[in-house]
Amino acid sequence: MKADIVTIFPDFFSGPLDHGITRRAAEMGLVKIDVHDMRQFTHDRHRTVDDRPFGGGEGMVLKPEPLFECLEWLQLPPRPERQSGAAKQSVIVLSAQGQKFTQKVAAELAELDSMVLICGGYEGVDERVIEFLADREISIGDYVLSGGELAAAVIIEAVTRLLPGALGNEASSRQESFTAAVQTQAVESADSTCGSGGLLDYPHYTRPADFRGMAVPEVLVNGNHLEIRRWRREQALKKTLRNRPDLLEGTELSKEDSKILARLKGGAGNKI
Repeated sequence: MKADIVTIFPDFFSGPLDHGITRRAAEMGLVKIDVHDMRQFTHDRHRTVDDRPFGGGEGMVLKPEPLFECLEWLQLPPRPERQSGAAKQSVIVLSAQGQKFTQKVAAELAELDSMVLICGGYEGVDERVIEFLADREISIGDYVLSGGELAAAVIIEAVTRLLPGALGNEASSRQESFTAAVQTQAVESADSTCGSGGLLDYPHYTRPADFRGMAVPEVLVNGNHLEIRRWRREQALKKTLRNRPDLLEGTELSKEDSKILARLKGGAGNKI
C-alpha cells in the first residue's frame, strides 16, 4: 500500500506515524507513506495556498492550483479510470462534509494499491477539487476540526492495521469491534475466541484473577471454550445495546442472538 498525504502542515505527521503498528508496517515494507507540503506547489512569493471564497463569507478556502499540480506531479491515473475500478487507487478529500469513515470504509481502502489523502482546512477546499479531482470525500465524525491532518492519521492507522501481516496475528482484526465478516454460527465453534460480527467488542480481563476484590468472571477461567464463546457473545450484545444500539440494525443476528437481545431488553428496566 502506498499512501500520499497532501497537507499544509507536513511536520504534524512526524509524530503520529512514527509509532506502533504504522511504524512497524512501514519498516516491514507493507505500507509506504509520503507527506507532501502543499506549499511546494505554489508559485507566488508568499506561497499562498488559500483565499477568500467568491460570494463572501467567513474563513479561507484552499485554492485549487496547488492541489491539482500536486496530483499531476504524483502521476495518478485519470479520474474515470480510478472510479471505474480499473486502477486500484483513490484520491480522498478529508472534510466535515464527507461520507462517515467506518470499519467497512477502512476495509475498502485497504484493498487499494495506493491512496492520496488531501487534508482539507479552514473552511474547506475549492469545490472544483472535489468535482474534478477527488474520487470521494471522507469525514471521521460529526464534528469540526481545524484541518484534515488528524483525520488522515486516523485513516492511515485504521487502514494499515488491516493490511495482511501488519498485526502479526490475522485473527486479531477479525475479533475487533465493528468487524462484520464473522459467521453467525461461529458461537458453536470450539475456539475460545469470538469475533465481533459487527458488534462492539466483548470485555477483556487479564491477571491477576482477583484485583482488589474485583474478580474475573468465573466463566473465563473454567476452561469451557463453548461457554466462554457464548458469554463473550452475550456481553458483546449487551455492550452494543447499551452504548451503540444503532449497530444492531446493520448486524446479522442468529436466532440465539435475538433471544439474548430480547432477554436483555426485557431486563433493561433493571440494568443493562
